[in-house]
Amino acid sequence: MEQRTDVCVVGGGPAGLTLALLLLRSGLAVTVVERSATLRREYRGEILQPGGLAVLDEIGVLKGAAARGSYPLERFRLVEHGRVLMNFAYDRLRPPYNYLLSLPQAHLLAELLDSCAQWPKFQYAVARAGGLVREGGAVRGVHVKGREAAYTIRAVCVVGADGRHSQVRRLAGLDSGRMEIFDQDVAWFRLPGAHRLGEVMVNRAGGNPVLVYDSYPDALQVGWTLPKGAWQELAPRGIAAIRDRIVAAVPQFADLVTASLRGFADVSLLDVFGANAPVWTADGLVLIGDAAHTHGPLGAQGINLAVQDAALLHPVLASAVRDGDISAARLGRFERTRRPQVEAVLKFQAVQSRMMLSADGLATFLRPRIARLVMRTPVGAKLTNRVAFGHPGIRVASELFTADQKD
Repeated sequence: MEQRTDVCVVGGGPAGLTLALLLLRSGLAVTVVERSATLRREYRGEILQPGGLAVLDEIGVLKGAAARGSYPLERFRLVEHGRVLMNFAYDRLRPPYNYLLSLPQAHLLAELLDSCAQWPKFQYAVARAGGLVREGGAVRGVHVKGREAAYTIRAVCVVGADGRHSQVRRLAGLDSGRMEIFDQDVAWFRLPGAHRLGEVMVNRAGGNPVLVYDSYPDALQVGWTLPKGAWQELAPRGIAAIRDRIVAAVPQFADLVTASLRGFADVSLLDVFGANAPVWTADGLVLIGDAAHTHGPLGAQGINLAVQDAALLHPVLASAVRDGDISAARLGRFERTRRPQVEAVLKFQAVQSRMMLSADGLATFLRPRIARLVMRTPVGAKLTNRVAFGHPGIRVASELFTADQKD
């Protein structure tokens, strides 16, 4: 069996579905291949920065996604032994995107899927990518295996948007460009029944630093950082020993931690690393989101960068498909614009990680001094804008949208 489409997007996450909707609204046929049959799967990224909010609002999905259940957050704070070292107030940014949004990723994906489904040229395939179709050295589709049969999706161009462990990237023979620029891993867990904080907080109270934010509905999402590889040493001691370590790190939530962490199934370990694939494009193929570049959780950049990738790729890919030129050189216009921006984010995240999460003596000595410098000078406002909006030139190419594609 064989299907045909203009663009086959492998990966139904924020990057893939945002790009799919942009292309559909521009009159192209799009098939999204997603291996998971349900949105009830494990997610880690929930925080949307203002730059991502702006893109999602421009394509008409922000309000609907937020209405499914979300929490606006007012600020980011670094707190050490009860003392606020840094307080980045988002309400001081230019409106209307002057807040953070804690939004379950399932809500965002559901809204994007519903919006894509309104367009007659959209197809959604629950299947796994098993191989790439190649003709004359160019990628021309994907061999997939669905629940009932294996078949081929032929496309003018294939987009790999299938995450940090991208199958499309592997099938294309492209390196991930993994970089060990972070010294921590993160153990994630939820604390139901907590009072709302209204913020994202890095808390240092003795023990390992902890990232905490409100998570819909009525819970705190907690990321307990620990030195790279330390989990393998701690896990054999049992969940009770780990729970005691976490209580020492967030004593204000001791009762919730004790009640919520009953076994290892309640904790999800994230291998934190940075990555920037040396090559994002080939003839008929382009990588976006985590498939192209992977970031740490600090700064909540994952979804932000993913949807901005989609906005930047959209006009390049739409014109390439229409012109019949989907060469690596043509698609590389996206990479040449985006790569320097991604490299800047990775470098900045590495600095953030050392500044906020490191436990070495030099960092401990410098942290309050650097914090005072940042918060008492215009540097603080500049950093807030940089983290919140990313590259200021990113916009949705709405002039490419057609008005006659909806059913």
